[in-house]
Amino acid sequence: MSSTSSLIIAGMRRAARSEASNAQVLERKQACAHALLNRPWILKEEDPELYYAVKDYYEELRDWFMEQAGFPLIVTRSMAKLEKTPAVPQPWMGFKEFREVRDYVFFTYVLWYLEGKTEMDQFLLSDIVEEVREQMAVAGLECDWKNYYHRLSMTRALKKLTSLGVLILVDGDESGWAQDEHKNALYECSSHARYVLRRFPQDLNSYTSMEQLTDPIRYADTPDGENLRRRHRVYRRFLLEPAVPDRHWDADLLPYVLTQRRSIIDHLNRMFGWEGRRYREGLLFFHPELTSEAELFPTLSGTSDLVLLLADELRRQLNQEGGRYLEADGTIRLERSELEGILLRLKERHQAYWSKEFREMSSAQLADLCTQHMIEWQLGEWEDANVFLISPTVARWSAEYENKDEHED
Repeated sequence: MSSTSSLIIAGMRRAARSEASNAQVLERKQACAHALLNRPWILKEEDPELYYAVKDYYEELRDWFMEQAGFPLIVTRSMAKLEKTPAVPQPWMGFKEFREVRDYVFFTYVLWYLEGKTEMDQFLLSDIVEEVREQMAVAGLECDWKNYYHRLSMTRALKKLTSLGVLILVDGDESGWAQDEHKNALYECSSHARYVLRRFPQDLNSYTSMEQLTDPIRYADTPDGENLRRRHRVYRRFLLEPAVPDRHWDADLLPYVLTQRRSIIDHLNRMFGWEGRRYREGLLFFHPELTSEAELFPTLSGTSDLVLLLADELRRQLNQEGGRYLEADGTIRLERSELEGILLRLKERHQAYWSKEFREMSSAQLADLCTQHMIEWQLGEWEDANVFLISPTVARWSAEYENKDEHED
């Protein structure tokens, strides 16, 4: 082998190693971005490898999230957190464990109580509830620990704070207190308590509207400031919502989405690996592969299967001559009676594959379940009490149950 050939081979090997190294760096950086976007925070004690990876790429991650979305990245000696503020708050963005508005009230007041504590301070559950009750009374808010439902709400708030690692349960159980107000529990305070609530860029008394509260940073009252706010609102919606069709954009934001779609697609692809496509209904993004960080549609629940079966049936009807048609914006309009009729036929056809719970549901119950799931994934919405608008995205799916007997043959 000549020396020239040896040099060429050596160069090729170095290039291959460099390419593999670059791919590993990109994969590690994207893992950090996904975790920051989907987790409340990354704790060093729970995931040290990922925590130190965020520190390694801190400047790049900080600059990207602030420049594109206005999300501040906070890194302390024990945690990393991306402060995520939705541009359009949605009901499903809350804590799934909570059942009442009161749960959030107690959650916030416990955080107020923890402001006076330092790391590793120990205190009793009875201390928390007594000080919270007194503080709420000063604010004119009702709080009665003799009321079982109030104790149940506080229990949900405490359990959530414990699961987040804000409270550390040392002894006892808040569930016992929910059943009997004379029972107690012992807690410790973690160093993360002060980072749970969002930090506002200015004093709350200076805000004059709820919409202003959705701004993650303070924008200058100039054309450049308005342009920055516009870009941030667009990226925040794409980052935090499963799908944003054109009809859901404000009039001042849609032109930005249309003219900057190539830049948006490139930015989100490089940072997250998402694949963006422009469709008739809007700009949509997809995960190219499964991820443990985010819940993707279709989910593992049977309700997603139900939506996919509905999608397959609608797709079939759209392809029939004289069958169902699309509205001008690509949506599919279904009266509730039509939806229930389709689901009833799907039940008759596929119930052998369904769970007992689904088989025992009425068509009305199936319709409620199905529409709520689509609303949460922004795949549909109620136009009024009787008409449901289904996103054209739904009709892009096609699904059916595999016939195992045929497959085995």
